[in-house]
Amino acid sequence: MESRASDKPSLLIVDDDPLITDTLHFVFGKDYNVHVAESRHQVKSLLRQLDSPPELALVDLGLPPTPHRPDEGFRLIRELLAHSPEMKIVVLSGQNDEANARYARTLGAIEFVAKPCEPELLKNLLAGARRFAAVEHQAMGGDAGIVGSGAAIGKLREQIGQYARSPFPVLIEGESGSGKELVANSLHQRSPRAGKPFLALNCAAISPTLVEPTLFGYSKGAFTGAVSAHSGYFEDAREGTLFLDEIGELPPELQAKLLRVLENGEFQRVGETQSRRSTARVIAATNRDLRREVRQGRFRPDLYHRLSVFTIQVPPLREVGEDKLGLLEHYARFYAEQSGARPITLDASAKRIWMDYAFPGNVRELRNIVIRLTTKHPGAQVNADQLLAELDWEDAPAAPATLTSGPDLKASVEAARRHLQTHKGFNLDAALRELERSYVEAALEITHGNLSQAARLLGIHRTTLYSRMQANEQTAQEDK
Repeated sequence: MESRASDKPSLLIVDDDPLITDTLHFVFGKDYNVHVAESRHQVKSLLRQLDSPPELALVDLGLPPTPHRPDEGFRLIRELLAHSPEMKIVVLSGQNDEANARYARTLGAIEFVAKPCEPELLKNLLAGARRFAAVEHQAMGGDAGIVGSGAAIGKLREQIGQYARSPFPVLIEGESGSGKELVANSLHQRSPRAGKPFLALNCAAISPTLVEPTLFGYSKGAFTGAVSAHSGYFEDAREGTLFLDEIGELPPELQAKLLRVLENGEFQRVGETQSRRSTARVIAATNRDLRREVRQGRFRPDLYHRLSVFTIQVPPLREVGEDKLGLLEHYARFYAEQSGARPITLDASAKRIWMDYAFPGNVRELRNIVIRLTTKHPGAQVNADQLLAELDWEDAPAAPATLTSGPDLKASVEAARRHLQTHKGFNLDAALRELERSYVEAALEITHGNLSQAARLLGIHRTTLYSRMQANEQTAQEDK
């Protein structure tokens, strides 16, 4: 008997070619609730309409407005995982430059598949991703996934032990993919509230208009579609723990209401005047610099101080030393057990590469690498070439030539002098940002959007180039 639509897993397909999306919809429609979008902006609109984010996604890199470059696809992977960290993303793209594939995996995609491909391959990949997602969710609890014996992980465990029994809020800071939800879950499991509910809400994963009714509940008729009264997370968590991920995305008007709950436990359902009380403990997490957000007026200082009674900084993988090998062994055993195979190991040369690699995608990237190695080389000793095929790591580019003397330098100095004399209110930081943006755009134009070649042309690493592109984009938005 065919499953009801509500029982099916959900799959997001993002591609600007209607022939491809129609074909994939036909192939997967029987087994999945399929949602289709042709651009990053359409995905944002779609996610706001869904009650819960899709479990799986097939994403093309070349999307409007720059279909011949991978930039939009890379941004979408970042945004999807910020929206729903547990989502499993497979990239299906004609932009199958190996460097693009490696970078997509670094951002958090579990695999890269070049177009065209056999539907059966995609079916197997998605089915495997769903199985792994299920066992990962079941395994979360206690200190599961917090692996290591080094100083950085030791300090993390010590802080969890110190703060777990307190009723006060905890703010967890750390880079994307570093395991902040694992820390929140560990705080709950080691607290007196362990037998009570643990509810998690990703503030970036829900439409701003739905955050308030989701947190506080609503009365019948409070808004269109509210056909009956409904409790919110603060009521449902009761004496348990409420984990608010990506707290920096909380709309300003709701920051005041959250502050009130933290101060006296009181809140109101949307559409009610009756005050209710909650004794749930709040744990928040962010990959933003909330101090900077406070300084720039985007986050309330009083709420920040309330949330950061205790602060835990989750270390990025590049700072955990030998514990990177411990995590490898942990996940190799875990995923081998799910696959019915022996764990993979690394030979001596591969171990050296593993230890030298910075893991810009942190634990999420490491975990996906282990999944791919376990799938491709079950029970094998992985060598350096096999490992390098899964990493976004290239030889450092040669240092660019620098202009240190000669007539060109003198001409540049003279031009700068004239500019300063004729332009009041000159801002050096803004000028340098604009100069950097111009060089980045020129390099991308010369290399037709190939990030690896553009990075070499600029004399920087690919991940550095992408980080600067993201920072430039954010600064441009802030300047508007």
